[in-house]
Amino acid sequence: GGAAGGESWYLALLGLAEHFRTSSPPKVRLCVHCLQAVLPRKPPARMEARTHLQLGSVLYHHTRNGDQARGHLEKAVSPGAKIPQFEDVKFEAASLLSELYCQENSVDTAKPLLRKAIQISQQTPYWHCRLLFQLAQLHTLEKDLVSACDLLGVGAEYARVVGSEYTRIMWGDDCCCEFQLLLMERKLQEVHPLLTLCGQIVENWQGNPIQKESLRVFFLVLQVTHYLDAGQVKSVKPCLKQLQQCIQTISTLHDDEILPSNPADLFHWLPKEHMCVLVYLVTVMHSMQAGYLEKAQKYTDKALMQLEKLKMLDCSPILSSFQVILLEHIIMCRLVTGHKATALQEISQVCQLCQQSPRLFSNHAAQLHTLLGLYCISVNCMDNAEAQFTTALRLTTHQELWAFIVTNLASVYIREGNRHQELYSLLERINPDHNFPVSSHCLRAAAFYIRGLFSFFQGRYNEAKRFLRETLKMSNAEDLNRLTACSLVLLGHIFYVLGNHRVSLLQPCSSSGTHQGLSLSDLNKACGNAMDAHEAAQMHQNFSQQLLQDHIEACSLPEHNLITWTDGPPPVQFQAQNGPTTSLASLL
Repeated sequence: GGAAGGESWYLALLGLAEHFRTSSPPKVRLCVHCLQAVLPRKPPARMEARTHLQLGSVLYHHTRNGDQARGHLEKAVSPGAKIPQFEDVKFEAASLLSELYCQENSVDTAKPLLRKAIQISQQTPYWHCRLLFQLAQLHTLEKDLVSACDLLGVGAEYARVVGSEYTRIMWGDDCCCEFQLLLMERKLQEVHPLLTLCGQIVENWQGNPIQKESLRVFFLVLQVTHYLDAGQVKSVKPCLKQLQQCIQTISTLHDDEILPSNPADLFHWLPKEHMCVLVYLVTVMHSMQAGYLEKAQKYTDKALMQLEKLKMLDCSPILSSFQVILLEHIIMCRLVTGHKATALQEISQVCQLCQQSPRLFSNHAAQLHTLLGLYCISVNCMDNAEAQFTTALRLTTHQELWAFIVTNLASVYIREGNRHQELYSLLERINPDHNFPVSSHCLRAAAFYIRGLFSFFQGRYNEAKRFLRETLKMSNAEDLNRLTACSLVLLGHIFYVLGNHRVSLLQPCSSSGTHQGLSLSDLNKACGNAMDAHEAAQMHQNFSQQLLQDHIEACSLPEHNLITWTDGPPPVQFQAQNGPTTSLASLL
């Protein structure tokens, strides 16, 4: 056949490959076979490059065969014929290949590749913007915030030159860029005036509806995470509500109805489906901090279902990050509600996800050891808890996480009762009365609570009351319900010890299960309320029984051995083998 006939076999194989890729679930092996059948027939350079790109993409997204994916992507980016339609292939391959390098922790190989692609992509606005953004993200990962912001500045200037107001606003109208920099550097007090300014810029922008809502989601997510970072659970509510309404609006708009006229405007900071998961995620973060544990569970379930669907067609690394962060939050909720066995299985799930990606593990290793430390406290393995928290402190560079770990380690030392020297030096490092190391409202309130707990165990009741009242003042101001409940239980206990039974009975502590039953039983006995005392004792008995059964179940799981892991990547043998284990060897 002629040229057209020559192309038809290629198009037929491509169509078939795409059919297999988008099947539910994807038929990866058949898709790969179709694409591989193209190469021996020596297609024109453009087709060959595109086939290598597609093979690399399918292998990267749907299997664990990184070596083969890398081989194909490297062939797709290698200098080929200078065909205009060919450039897109090269840029997409460069973008994907640098993502793969980062997954393998080879950031230094990814950077020059992206720089070269940025250099030659100036005539292709969409890819130029996307590659600049990707390189900026790399610098951010390495905490090189100045380079990241310089690149965003370059992107904003380029967007101005090619007339893309939408991309310019998102990247860095200067104030937006400065705002992101302050957030990353944890200078939370300086963020507020910039937030207002960025909000006005977005609201005043006249553009197509999808882009306007996309910009609003972008800034509202930054705003909500800023408040949550600062531990301000009540102040965040209006922004969170706006964000939830915004994502509803976006899901009713159809992309194809309003295609932007400027190709640089096609650049989206995040696909619509990913935005939905992100909004669920910040809602879970809020519910967990505020102590709305059932709500946190509901939104986690929704988000995980959505993620499962997305991951069947798209293995973008950000989806695994979302999944890990969701699991981290729901694990804390499980531990608070006394579901230790489930928490342990979910910790094991996080281990499995981290095993699939070195970058994910290096970003979440400290959080993983922190969660194991919290689990150890819940099953009363204090030596292991101390080892886990010490490991987490060694691994973290994040100030808020550091303060959270130190607070929990202090609670371990208080329980052990014979670690006064270490305890005093820890408490000095998180002294809420002066030089508290982070600007988080929630962590400072927790530091007052830990002080109160220590004073209580030392029998210094008036001092304990002062600290606990500070906690109450702060937790009431920002709806930190769990801290409020814990402080009220402890205050009630102090009044009981001091013989002030009536005041003690007035302390409402409905969310504290076992402690509540025990305290109320003792109190009612002391006040001569036999019926109430019996009811409270019964409640205590029921809670204790549930917790004991759960404790036994958790400790008998093979994953319980994770509590001894303090070094290197997560051990394989402790995990339930139910994750995806597809490698190309088993596919072909």
